[in-house]
Amino acid sequence: MKSIWIKRVGLALLAVAVVAGFGWALREQPALVDVAEVTAAPMRVTIREEGVTRVRDVYAVSAPIAGHLTRTVVNEGDVVKANNTVVAAIHPLDPPLIDRRTEAELLASRDGARAGVGVAEIDLQRAQSALKLAENELARTIKLFGSGFVSESALQRLTNEVDLRKTAVDAAKAVIGLRNAELANAEARLLQPDPADPTGESCCVNLLAPIDGTVLAVMARSEQAVAAGAKIAEIGNVHDLEIVVDLLSSDAVRIASGTKGEISDWGGDHTLRATVRRVDPAAFTKVSALGIEEQRVTVVLDLEDTDVRLGHGYRVFVEMTVWECAECVQVPIGALFRNGDRWNVFAADGGRARQTEVQIGHMNDDAAEVLTGLKPGAGVVIHPSDALVDGGLVEPRN
Repeated sequence: MKSIWIKRVGLALLAVAVVAGFGWALREQPALVDVAEVTAAPMRVTIREEGVTRVRDVYAVSAPIAGHLTRTVVNEGDVVKANNTVVAAIHPLDPPLIDRRTEAELLASRDGARAGVGVAEIDLQRAQSALKLAENELARTIKLFGSGFVSESALQRLTNEVDLRKTAVDAAKAVIGLRNAELANAEARLLQPDPADPTGESCCVNLLAPIDGTVLAVMARSEQAVAAGAKIAEIGNVHDLEIVVDLLSSDAVRIASGTKGEISDWGGDHTLRATVRRVDPAAFTKVSALGIEEQRVTVVLDLEDTDVRLGHGYRVFVEMTVWECAECVQVPIGALFRNGDRWNVFAADGGRARQTEVQIGHMNDDAAEVLTGLKPGAGVVIHPSDALVDGGLVEPRN
């Protein structure tokens, strides 16, 4: 009898164990999650974009006249003095080469000019002979006029004739000067380039440095012919730099003059302070690396700190602060998800996930400002999965 009860109790215990095993196997398993704490700490919202350094005032040295540029003696990085250092020298241009047909035409013009000089000299001799004859006739008439044999009108006529002959002599001399000038012009047009001295003896123009500074770039280094206005070099003060950055127009409207910025990733081990000086009023279209057309706005910043290692055209990263608070409640950005048009989080409360609606203010790349819905010290699930539900068991991942 006793053995029967022992057997029954054993079967009952076995049944209970089986039922308990099934219950244990089918129980709700807690989801492993990453949990972060809601904190109250300083926060700021920034805009970060790549920019370049630029000398504030760049002076371009250009050719004021067309001529033959000698080899530039300055190099990039050379220090120059205002109105003292010669950047380049410009000599007269060589005369052009003359082909055979043009040379024949010019020789004919020269011979014609020489013949014109000869004709003018003959005319001068004729005018001088006529003047001499008129002067002799006037001298005889004056003697006869004193004796009363010649009238006063005849004397006056001969006097006028002498004046006319003198004028004719002056005109003949002027014609000779004109013909000689025409001959010189015809001979000058026959000049050919001199291979031994292609630029001549004297320099027409020395281009001097406009300011005290450093040569930033040399555009024309070799000896060559240049046109008026050709850029030869750029000079600037590398110790007076500014930062230029192109922002999306949607970001540029959040920036104003006086906005503080930090310069990083420029190669040094510390950041540099800067302040926005100007936001351009007009945008321009720029194609991104992905082929998307973007409207960009140029923003210029003044450096408050500088470093002698920085130069013109160096790449930097600019981070500008558009909003900041001394202490505000904030939640990691990875804990937020959308439920309709509202922000929600899963708060870890007593081992269960509680879906909580929150009102969000400012956001940056790491955190979001919490206006309502959460308090400092609360735990929230980071990157919640689709399987997580309101009220579900959760367990922090180690």
